[in-house]
Amino acid sequence: MAESLLVACPACNTLNRAPREKLVAGASGKCGNCGAPLFGGHPVALNAQSFETHAAKSDIPLLVDFWAPWCGPCKAMAPQFEQAAGHLEPTVRLAKVNTEDEQALAGRFGIQAIPTMILFKHGKEVARQSGAMNAAGIESWVQQALR
Repeated sequence: MAESLLVACPACNTLNRAPREKLVAGASGKCGNCGAPLFGGHPVALNAQSFETHAAKSDIPLLVDFWAPWCGPCKAMAPQFEQAAGHLEPTVRLAKVNTEDEQALAGRFGIQAIPTMILFKHGKEVARQSGAMNAAGIESWVQQALR
């Protein structure tokens, strides 16, 4: 029997079972609850509640960009992060947390500089990087951290 992974829907945050081999092959599948694609090649905006589902309950590693709307380097990195999402999904889910709207979440992870990216696997932090990066740098950093 094929191994299946739990994948959180980016639209409704419902957990879905997806065969690992289909995700590795690049097929994204659709949410059994709302019908939205499980991966769209774009970062997902998370709040405190949806963060828990994507970080701790999903089997897909989660790369979170902690940012703020007033931050120049955050704005400069946003299109690079978007581009990286198109290359890293469905192996890694990319998400954004607005530290102005989610101050408790930013405090929980000790975010002191933005942009800061944190890579989570099964709810545990596995890597952290502060400062803006280009798409190739983000992809390389994530791949190295997941080895």
